[in-house]
Amino acid sequence: MLQQVVDQTGDIAHDQGVREMFAVSGRLTYALMCLTLTWGVLTTTGWLHRLAGRQALRSGHMVLGTLTLGFAFSHVVALLFMRVEVFTAWEVFVPFNGGVKLQHTLGILAFEGMLAASIVVGVRRWLSFRQWLGVHRISYVAFGCGVVHAFFGALNSGSLSTMWLIGITLLVPTVTISLVRFVPARALSSTGLFGDEP
Repeated sequence: MLQQVVDQTGDIAHDQGVREMFAVSGRLTYALMCLTLTWGVLTTTGWLHRLAGRQALRSGHMVLGTLTLGFAFSHVVALLFMRVEVFTAWEVFVPFNGGVKLQHTLGILAFEGMLAASIVVGVRRWLSFRQWLGVHRISYVAFGCGVVHAFFGALNSGSLSTMWLIGITLLVPTVTISLVRFVPARALSSTGLFGDEP
């Protein structure tokens, strides 16, 4: 009996450590996801080409994307190391299965959407530009799923009251730049925000 209590206490302490790693990797994933999307839009539009050059911006975007995927993967895999609350690989990697909440399904979709967008970069030479762009734009949907997942994750863990300001601080510029990206160039030039410099 005493051994079971010791084992249970050890399992709870182990799960607490895994949960802390889970939370930190999730927060880093959110921050890097915002930075990756912002950097990608700035690279695509050419608004910062004079600063560092197109190739440097593309490389920076790929590094941020790789870091985002790495932290997202560690966030997902952490669930497999839980001892008290056991998760299976099916529950962690397959969306829309019966045992997963909508919040977790959105997280799975965000991870898999970002993964698909990054894989298509590796096979770009075998795709037309439209095919590549169509799959790569899935990252916008994945971003939305990730933001909703992060909001409900913070709400359910009780950390929303402490994390909301950081979340919004990262979210607002990302959404603003992403929306401006789809505004026609003539409209941007007429506002004087962007345009050809003499």
